[in-house]
Amino acid sequence: MAATTLHQLKSTCSSCSLRELCLPMGLTSDEVEQIDHLVATRRRVKGGDSLYHAGDAFGSIYAVRSGFFKSTVLAEDGRDQVTGFHMAGEILGLDGIGTDKHACSIVALEDSEVCIIPFPRLEEVSAKVRGLQRQFHRLMSRAIVRDQKVMLLLGSMRAEERVAAFLLNLSQRFTARGYSPSDFNLRMTREEIGSFLGIKLETVSRIFSRFQEQALVEVRQKHMRILDVSGLKRLTGKEAC
Repeated sequence: MAATTLHQLKSTCSSCSLRELCLPMGLTSDEVEQIDHLVATRRRVKGGDSLYHAGDAFGSIYAVRSGFFKSTVLAEDGRDQVTGFHMAGEILGLDGIGTDKHACSIVALEDSEVCIIPFPRLEEVSAKVRGLQRQFHRLMSRAIVRDQKVMLLLGSMRAEERVAAFLLNLSQRFTARGYSPSDFNLRMTREEIGSFLGIKLETVSRIFSRFQEQALVEVRQKHMRILDVSGLKRLTGKEAC
């Protein structure tokens, strides 16, 4: 059983520093005030624990307030296949809308916190706040596009191109949150990166070493420093997913 802590909110969507990345993005001040009561509780999830498991009943979506998560599905060989990494400002739980059961498992990669948004309440408020409905559709569309880009990445790129695109994507996402685009810690292991990119652990480690020799990056355990963004982009030959 995942060790989680529920507690009452002490702040609102309108005062949250992540509002421009999350559900309130693009809403007017009046509209944001109308959705402040959507989120009643937050949940703290310890690193290594699950927010929910594949097959669990769907009832809420979750906005990542802090920390880092991975999504996984059970592969045919019985191993957990990583399908994505999720950071502050992103929405989890959309996988359960179609069937009322979650299709994947969500695991915290470090001590994290999410805002719980009951889906029935979200639907009710969305019918009244048109801006919220549009924003929720945008979030769902973004998730579909992201999945399509991952499929393209895995189907058309060589291993080193996949790793370069992965690092560029992390850089872009950290930039959007006001963090350094070139100096950050990898919350995931090399094995988890390999699982997501469809390559072996040894290949990920070898490519990191090669990138370091080529002065593209500097790697010290989980600390990553990108030295040559243009060089990584040239490697991919296309936009990062």
